[in-house]
Amino acid sequence: MKIVIVDDDRAAADALAQKLSTFDETQLCGIALNGMDGLRLVNETRPDVLFLDIELPDISGIEFLERANILPQYKCRTVMYTAHDRFMLSAFRNKAFDYLMKPIDDTELRNIIRRVCIEMAGVPDADNTSAAHQPTDTSSPTADFGNYNALDADNGITCRNDGKFIVYTNSVDFRLVDIREIGVLTYNRELRLWEMTLSNQKAPIRLKRNVGSDALLSLNNQLVRVSQKHIINLGYLMEVTNNTCRFYPPFDKVEDVKVGRLFRKKLIDQFCNL
Repeated sequence: MKIVIVDDDRAAADALAQKLSTFDETQLCGIALNGMDGLRLVNETRPDVLFLDIELPDISGIEFLERANILPQYKCRTVMYTAHDRFMLSAFRNKAFDYLMKPIDDTELRNIIRRVCIEMAGVPDADNTSAAHQPTDTSSPTADFGNYNALDADNGITCRNDGKFIVYTNSVDFRLVDIREIGVLTYNRELRLWEMTLSNQKAPIRLKRNVGSDALLSLNNQLVRVSQKHIINLGYLMEVTNNTCRFYPPFDKVEDVKVGRLFRKKLIDQFCNL
């Protein structure tokens, strides 16, 4: 995979380049020390992965990402990294693939490289490898976003030809959702309905009562049931510790998702087949 680093701190960029050089799959195409040079480098080399520092001297990393997302040649996955987490939400809203905190943890970096390899292997058409982690196969969390079944609007969900789907809710008429926005689905026993936790919204959205677990699971093979109460997006699953799911950002604060005994084997099987 081709990689570009954009960071105004040369020492930090070199340190990251050294870490990346330990992976056989990576090829460093260049390092840019400011945003404008970075945009030119991305446009020229068309990397598979961009490691982008958020705090640059000329433009912010967020502004960089906003500009890069409109470049016709821009098809790479962006991993934003910084010493501060206050930019995390903006990063994911601008289709960042993932987010790292400085100093960069070797395990987290290894997991990101693994996710990129999985996604690149699972997407035959390079034009479909756009930057979103959101989340991919974990990818961002996201190997196959075309595997949707057409559900009727009367059932609470309608799938569009572009792979996105419309969910009909109790609070508004409908909402357009991409699979990469979904982290966790939780069944609210008191209200007798499913609630969808999204990357770009603080409060979960409530689905119509007639939307059942089977309909949700049929939306995409990234969704898997881990208990009677929870369905998760495998693209964000980092690990299971003591039967508790731990997720990649922006769902790393979700801590109450337990894996039921009856669902454990299927979860492991699907996770291993990503």
